[in-house]
Amino acid sequence: EMESDILNSFLKMSEQMPEFWWPTFPEITGDSRRMNSNHGIATVIDAYRKGLKGIDLARIYPAVRNAVMEKTLAPWSGKPSGELDRFYHEKGYVPALREGEEETIPEVHGFECRQPVAVTLGTSYDEWCLAQIARELGKEDDYEYFLKKSYNYRHLFNPQTGFFHPKDKDGNFIEPFDYRFSGGVGARQYYGENNAWVYRWDVQHNVADLIHLMGGRENFIRNLDQTFREPLGKSKYDFYSQLPDHTGNVGQFSMANEPSLHIPYLYNYAGQPWKTQKRIHILLNQWFRNDLMGVPGDEDGGGMSAFVVFSQMGFYPVTPGIPAYNIGSPFFAKTVISLPGGKAFTVIARNFSEENKYIQSAELNGIPWEKPWFSHDDLKNGGTLELIMGNKANKQWGSASQDAPPSEGELTD
Repeated sequence: EMESDILNSFLKMSEQMPEFWWPTFPEITGDSRRMNSNHGIATVIDAYRKGLKGIDLARIYPAVRNAVMEKTLAPWSGKPSGELDRFYHEKGYVPALREGEEETIPEVHGFECRQPVAVTLGTSYDEWCLAQIARELGKEDDYEYFLKKSYNYRHLFNPQTGFFHPKDKDGNFIEPFDYRFSGGVGARQYYGENNAWVYRWDVQHNVADLIHLMGGRENFIRNLDQTFREPLGKSKYDFYSQLPDHTGNVGQFSMANEPSLHIPYLYNYAGQPWKTQKRIHILLNQWFRNDLMGVPGDEDGGGMSAFVVFSQMGFYPVTPGIPAYNIGSPFFAKTVISLPGGKAFTVIARNFSEENKYIQSAELNGIPWEKPWFSHDDLKNGGTLELIMGNKANKQWGSASQDAPPSEGELTD
């Protein structure tokens, strides 16, 4: 009921604003248009696919569509679309400026800059969400149109380096380039608050295709491992004076900012869920302790708390819009989620201890379970996920390619 009220409030806000755009960063005074992309769209398809009642998808669709097609994609701006947006919708990426090149687009915020890689990746996800809403409404033309655009992240993938790399208006990669430090304060000239190491993984709607782009599961795992190992490259003082929101570091991974939160769960997609189990325990024990170091970054409206609560229960929703949860590693021997109608979903960790962080085997409602994920229907219908834990990794459990969590898939044409 609360989420239904929230989404209906967003719809009312859209209808009462001068332009019929779904809010990006709604507040009591209206939509503040903060940050980049329009991920409010994801809340709509996520709620709908989880069976939320009381929302009118047909009334909402024009507002969410307009948020991408009629409002500028420039971060921190509430202006109508302009030259930058025409370029994106024609070429499939937001162009970057070279160092020293003067900004001429009036929609671009003076401090926040274009954030072209962050906006391209984020909008690709928004367009995937639009495609899913269009599909639910039977709007096949829009579905095909936005589904194709949901692969726009590919335009900025550099196959030589395996990173998402800014391009200029002529389609050339910006060079020379440092994936840790290029982009000025907060890396905003190219990314947004975090550097290229974090945005390397910002394709949560299509992890299968990201694995393909990186050359397969082994390369994907190698790159993921290196994210947690890559040194800062500067003194802490110099690093954080340039990237003050890129904190809570484990290598180049930032535990302190939302673009990173899904990253530890990506091992599940590439056949090594045991590394997700290990990494989640390391991260929560290191950065969410009951002391002065207990909060590594901005709570941001519940983002950090949601990551901790989900992860401690033993699962996490990597992709809003896909009604599924990635299995991690529980922090409790038993967790019970009370559901309407007297039902409950229970997670049981047998042999639970801090050392026994690795899943040896699993059952869902008494049936052997080899997948490192389960569906929202499994949770909503009530039941029991039983995990047998141990102190050594079972590298076979959840490793089969057919058992990977769902994502859109490779582009075949």
